[in-house]
Amino acid sequence: MYSWRYLEYRYLHLYTSDKLYIFKIKQILYNRESNKGMSSESEEENKEMKIIMLGAPGAGKGTQAKKISDKYEIPHISTGDIFRANIKNGTELGKKAKTYMDQGALVPDELTCDLVMDRIQQDDCKNGFVLDGFPRTIPQAEALDAALKKISQTMDYAIDVDVPDENIVKRMGGRRACLNCGATYHIVFNPTKVEGKCDACGAETVLRDDDKPETVQKRLSVYHEQTQPLIDYYKAQGILKSVDGTKPMDEVFADIVAILGE
Repeated sequence: MYSWRYLEYRYLHLYTSDKLYIFKIKQILYNRESNKGMSSESEEENKEMKIIMLGAPGAGKGTQAKKISDKYEIPHISTGDIFRANIKNGTELGKKAKTYMDQGALVPDELTCDLVMDRIQQDDCKNGFVLDGFPRTIPQAEALDAALKKISQTMDYAIDVDVPDENIVKRMGGRRACLNCGATYHIVFNPTKVEGKCDACGAETVLRDDDKPETVQKRLSVYHEQTQPLIDYYKAQGILKSVDGTKPMDEVFADIVAILGE
């Protein structure tokens, strides 16, 4: 089968007698093909990865977000980190957020979105970023989309780490924490060398209230009510990708890399 370039060239040869004109046409066709290749390479080099991590609490999305950050050299951004950094640095946005947090109130979606947008417009995010913990609700997702639209950007991927509720309860029920130094463990996946004793400081490890089955069930209920709808939201946008979060951690990451590319 002949290429479009060959057929177009043959057509011009058959119906055009001006040799100079034929030469010019050949040059145009050659340049068109060359530029197409250069454009494709340039697009590959400039490929951005603006990623949202989705999944129930305990699904492992934070772990996967960090692995994505390390592999693709893009920042792993969590709202908690953003709040702490802005409050510590005394920024205007940080002061506003602290006012709400000191009162025990939730930081409004608009302010949270402003903080996120301020972060993702910093130089280290020029090739992309991984959002972990935001958005959590449809209004937050809509606010993020509207803010990105103002700077002519959109999200590229929403990756859902899918894990059934019963697996989540078992996972989180196996977590253990050292209240002395903050180190965390898991009785199956990351056990301490000495049962019940922190490897780092030797203090006792405990099951935190947040990880008790009844608390986990409540957190899952909130997730299904507020955050699960984001699955449909990003599916409608055509950027949702799901991975089986019940697999071993490295296999889950391999599935994510297959989506994002090497």
